[in-house]
Amino acid sequence: MVVRKQKICGDIHGQFHDLMELFRVGGDVPDTNYLFMGDFVDRGFYSLESFLLLLCLKVRYPDRMTLIRGNHESRQITTVYGFYDECLRKYGSANVWRYCCDIFDYLALGAIVLGASNTLSPGNDPTTLPAEEDTEIEVCNADGHVMSRFRRQGGRINLIRETQTISPKGAPSSSPPVNGTSSSPSGSAPPAVGAPTNTGPPGSGASGSSGGSVGNPAGAVLCVHGGLSPLIDMVDKIRLLDRKQEVPHEGAMCDLLWSDPDEIDGWGLSPRGAGFLFGADIVKVFNHKNDLSLIARAHQLVMEGFKEMFDASIVTVWSAPNYCYRCGNVAALLELSEDDSGLGIFARSNGDVNRSDGGMGQGAPPRGVLMESDLARKGGGPARRYRVFQAAPQDSRGMPAKKPVADYFL
Repeated sequence: MVVRKQKICGDIHGQFHDLMELFRVGGDVPDTNYLFMGDFVDRGFYSLESFLLLLCLKVRYPDRMTLIRGNHESRQITTVYGFYDECLRKYGSANVWRYCCDIFDYLALGAIVLGASNTLSPGNDPTTLPAEEDTEIEVCNADGHVMSRFRRQGGRINLIRETQTISPKGAPSSSPPVNGTSSSPSGSAPPAVGAPTNTGPPGSGASGSSGGSVGNPAGAVLCVHGGLSPLIDMVDKIRLLDRKQEVPHEGAMCDLLWSDPDEIDGWGLSPRGAGFLFGADIVKVFNHKNDLSLIARAHQLVMEGFKEMFDASIVTVWSAPNYCYRCGNVAALLELSEDDSGLGIFARSNGDVNRSDGGMGQGAPPRGVLMESDLARKGGGPARRYRVFQAAPQDSRGMPAKKPVADYFL
């Protein structure tokens, strides 16, 4: 278990320079608490460096770093998708790979973040922002200067005429802010816990059959790499699993690392060949029984960096920007805080503007900016903040000659 203020990160996949970008955006250790949800290795060029850095930080700051296991922290998977070959190429033998795999067996299968939303009383609906509450999105350049701001007011997104231009010497100049103060949340009566809704917010994934989001909005947050298992109805059962083994092909341990949420009712077969698909009704019951406000997971590529589903009762966080150095996606990290002072979605540009490999084009908004139609349906509860960032600039990384296998997207 970990408590309160955490920055939760998804897949890294050996993209070491983008991991450095993540720390630059999220904050340095030990000043910041981090929770990584697995898949540290495979795919990228620097799996070994990425995993060993996180491992060293865990050893040096054990209370600041939490590492849980992903489906790629496996002997079988790493022999196929890059990590084994990388260790063999860099060290001339498989010994380092064996040592790392032994460490994989000791990684936790999940983590509970306690008190992440402790300012809410049970019964408040975390998916509904009061009409007068503001959610601010800032777009920054590589130096951290705010280039533009967006704010949701009364359920819609408004561009705030507060921009900063950078002079040739890099000094920012700012125009006066407009509507710079935020209103406090309203005291409108929330729905009762467990009361179903016909539909969720547009794009949330909730449907008439999903029953909306339940669980305690003031409850804990479960972090797991993949998803849920039909063999696990209570979080306490995860603690009873024998995790010190290779990831099996089936069973509860396999499901936690391989399953995915989907727009279905109940459980379904996964096209991955391992784990299950599970629907909103499964999440609803699980969150309610375990007093959870949110399930945070990784495991799936999300072009926007994060994706909330089922009335924001589960979120997928992806932290490997420009996945496999060609997908062009942005990445995100989820920040859980003790109050709602930081509520919002913060998009960050690294200043790598006119790259030919999928960067931002002339006249186009930064890739980290969410469009108005997308922003209107992002509505996490208080104490939930997303930081969206791009891949590290091309000139900051050295690319090995050998390219990773690019036809597989676990």
